[in-house]
Amino acid sequence: MLLTGAMALAGCAKDAGGGGTSAGGGSGPCKLNPPPAAAPAPTSSTTQQLPPPDASAMRVGVAFDIGGRGDASFNDASVAGLDRAKAEMGLRETKELDAGAGEPEDAKQTRLRQLAREGFTPVIAVGYAYADALKIVAPEFPGTKFAIIDEQIDGMPNVTSLVFAEEQGSFLAGVVAAHKSKNCHVGFVGGVQTPLIQKFQAGFEAGAKAAAPDITIEQKYLTPAGDFSGFQDPNKGSEVATGQLEAGADVVYHAAGASGKGVFGAVKGAGAQAIGVDSDQYHQPTVAEYKDVIISSMLKRIDLAVYDYIAGVARNDLSTVPEKFDVSIDGVTYSTSGGKIDDLKPTLDAYKAAIAAGQIQVPEKP
Repeated sequence: MLLTGAMALAGCAKDAGGGGTSAGGGSGPCKLNPPPAAAPAPTSSTTQQLPPPDASAMRVGVAFDIGGRGDASFNDASVAGLDRAKAEMGLRETKELDAGAGEPEDAKQTRLRQLAREGFTPVIAVGYAYADALKIVAPEFPGTKFAIIDEQIDGMPNVTSLVFAEEQGSFLAGVVAAHKSKNCHVGFVGGVQTPLIQKFQAGFEAGAKAAAPDITIEQKYLTPAGDFSGFQDPNKGSEVATGQLEAGADVVYHAAGASGKGVFGAVKGAGAQAIGVDSDQYHQPTVAEYKDVIISSMLKRIDLAVYDYIAGVARNDLSTVPEKFDVSIDGVTYSTSGGKIDDLKPTLDAYKAAIAAGQIQVPEKP
């Protein structure tokens, strides 16, 4: 009953033009709800239960999102999947192309065409920003297999969509924040205010409210929809996070790509705590100076999706690729690097199992 009431309260957080506060506590640690009763444990993906295929003859092309290799987040998670395919499947030849800041839309088409014309297949488009370009380019190369991360594209036989339940993983981040906040006041920093990033916000707020119904939640986006600079502006990330910290938040969760480096910097300067996103950011070299304040990361297993997809192509059987990477197959989960949330593992696993079993329905919209 407590959990049901908390979930009902989760919808009370308001989005006031990209920034706002869901008021509640803010004075001392949260009054916490007990975790849900035990539920069946999640299972692994189908591909993970099969022996690695031989991908030595494959040539894989990757079109990165803004920030490219080294963003310590979204793109680097896809790189981890490539690296694993090289180590376990013998993948030898890959080619990576970067996106440019403020580039015209047709630049994405150019990258995809270049990879296809050079004979790379599959070609993996990293990020929903490639959706429109892929809808144009894929029909031009019917013999090339394409995949896109974070966008559902239907009706195109040579395109596979790799999508995630970001809201479920972010729910777990919200539980972490509620349990670790010293004054029951937390923050969310979004990179760009799009439906995708709002899934992170919705899940985070729902998880925080499920664990602590009276918690106060700050939320703000760096840029509006259409302005993708919000994913690569550490200075703005620092500015927004500083505002939330000054308002009283002491745990900040970001879904802002490379801008997260600025969020981490502000958190460290304030002596607060942060939750990373996509990759295990505690281990990311480009944000290593902030690892002492990163208590966990919401793991969006883009690496798993890339690996599973390459394996499916190598087997010539894409039916093994999950329709959605969610908590039931560890497609989204949480990290424990640094040992700062080891005490929460039983609680988090209880919430995780309840989500996987359908006992908790996590909202996709704030």
